[in-house]
Amino acid sequence: MKVVLFCGGFGMRMREDAASAPKPMAMIGDRPLLWHVMRYYAHFGHMDFVLCLGYGAAAVKEYFLRYDETRTNDFTLARGGRDLRLFSTDITDWNITFIDTGRNASIGERLLRVRRYVEREEMFLANYADTLTDAPLPDMIERFAGSTATASVLAVPVQSTHHVLDIAAPGDRVRRIRPIRELMQWENGGYFVLRPGIFAALREGEDLVPDAFDRLLPSGRLMAQRYTGFWRAADTFKDRAELEDLYRSDRCPWMLWDPHRIRPADTVLAR
Repeated sequence: MKVVLFCGGFGMRMREDAASAPKPMAMIGDRPLLWHVMRYYAHFGHMDFVLCLGYGAAAVKEYFLRYDETRTNDFTLARGGRDLRLFSTDITDWNITFIDTGRNASIGERLLRVRRYVEREEMFLANYADTLTDAPLPDMIERFAGSTATASVLAVPVQSTHHVLDIAAPGDRVRRIRPIRELMQWENGGYFVLRPGIFAALREGEDLVPDAFDRLLPSGRLMAQRYTGFWRAADTFKDRAELEDLYRSDRCPWMLWDPHRIRPADTVLAR
């Protein structure tokens, strides 16, 4: 299946200055966030990518044009460096289409601008380029394929570490303090599975979430895939630092393709 990735945002909460690289190119270990997302899809056999570029497009193109397979693969070097034999590769089988979708476009507008690359597909995948998970993608696709939904979205517990207050009236006495995650609200985790019918719900100047998805609600054509396993968005420098710490300690649940990384034994969707 084709995979559309939204790579064109400014990522203001992660930028140190105007010259910073785009957020999808922030490094986790030896590779950028975008590579980790793409490698997740490739692990499940989905290697035909459409990158929706915007801010920092040149950095994304340059990275793949100068890609070095030796950074993450074992190899033998012989004859004074003239003979290089790789034992495995990352992107040799990938097909990557680079499309400039505008510096200021919304996610929905970016998807509209790559419509011609996916509208003949029975289904296609789409995602933000800065979120990592170990969610069982084949199960998500199978569940969606057996439905009449136009779109599905990974639903994850609210990630905030803040606490909520239960306040009594009158007197505004606080009766209880608890983590916001205990409320079991669900937030948009990306990892969309879509049918081309999504384009009938998209409008120029609007976004995929909530505008297009709102139009699917009355007919029940938006499916949630609830998942309580590993999911992280790299929205801030703190988020990226936490992912980097996981990487350096070999606790990388999202790196399903790497048998040397420690990860949970089971990843299942909530029912």
